Amino acid sequence: MISLLMSQPSLQPFAPPAGATPAAADEAQVVALGRRALGVEAEAVAALGARLDATFARACRLALACRGRVVVTGMGKSGHVGAKIAATLASTGTPAFFLHPAEASHGDIGMIARDDLVLAISNSGETAEIVVLVPVFKRLGVPSIALTGNPQSTLARAADVHLDVSVPAEACPLNLAPTASTTAALAMGDALAVALLELRGFTAEDFARSHPGGSLGRRLLVHVRDVMHSGDDVPRVAPDATLGAGLLEMSRKGLGMTTIVDAEGRLLGVFTDGDLRRALDRRIDVHATRMGEVMTPGGKTLAPELLAQAAVLLMERHAITAIPAVDEQRRVVGVVTVHDLLRAGVM
Repeated sequence: MISLLMSQPSLQPFAPPAGATPAAADEAQVVALGRRALGVEAEAVAALGARLDATFARACRLALACRGRVVVTGMGKSGHVGAKIAATLASTGTPAFFLHPAEASHGDIGMIARDDLVLAISNSGETAEIVVLVPVFKRLGVPSIALTGNPQSTLARAADVHLDVSVPAEACPLNLAPTASTTAALAMGDALAVALLELRGFTAEDFARSHPGGSLGRRLLVHVRDVMHSGDDVPRVAPDATLGAGLLEMSRKGLGMTTIVDAEGRLLGVFTDGDLRRALDRRIDVHATRMGEVMTPGGKTLAPELLAQAAVLLMERHAITAIPAVDEQRRVVGVVTVHDLLRAGVM
């Protein structure tokens, strides 16, 4: 089998072009080897699409009907793939964990409950550590899905649903090291996870809740109200206050801006460092000029219940560093700055 595969043109060792220098030949050969491996694996994954049929739908229905967890198991390289598939399932709305088959035979089988579903991965379908568990699964009445490269294998025939992840050849030129086969199994696991994600109506917010420590989680879970300055920390002045009084308020609150509000606390405008520079260019009197004369009327605002990511987008789009948060009556309830967003990890 190995000699037959080695005779195929796509698996022949790279021959550098005539006249190439040793350094150039080495570099070209390395690139050719990498491209050949990627090509073999890409073909293996592409072949899975044409092979999907009603059995894939049955596998998804089994997983959707599972009232417990999906228990993923595999030995060796298939085990590493299984651990990743379990993690992907768990983070996309399908409770799952990885069970090492060797440890299962020494007590960890007790981790499986009757409401669970087993997803077993074995390229040969004859992995001893997994095959020995099949009768246990049967006694527990736990349904199983098998991912194998051999539809006639013991594991494939024992499973309730078998998904064929066979490949014509490994990317390894010796056709020995699990490469294309593990890539195919991983891709099939991802296909299951993504199909289940959509069938469950899993949303970006759901994903964020399972990733609270990640940047995506912060972007989808942190709201403006969580990071804004509020109460007495918000700089506010009346429109008839002098520019000098406005500058003192900006200095006290340290946000590089102040809001200008009416007697009811409704936003009339904002005054920023940029407005100050423009005012000084006009040589105005800071003791006589009123804030209503030098403010930027209106200004960009945010609702406190919006995601903080909305503030990021608004700041980037309009090149500003601070935005007031207002309620439905345009009363100022807070101010969020670029530094607040950076500290919160949403930028």
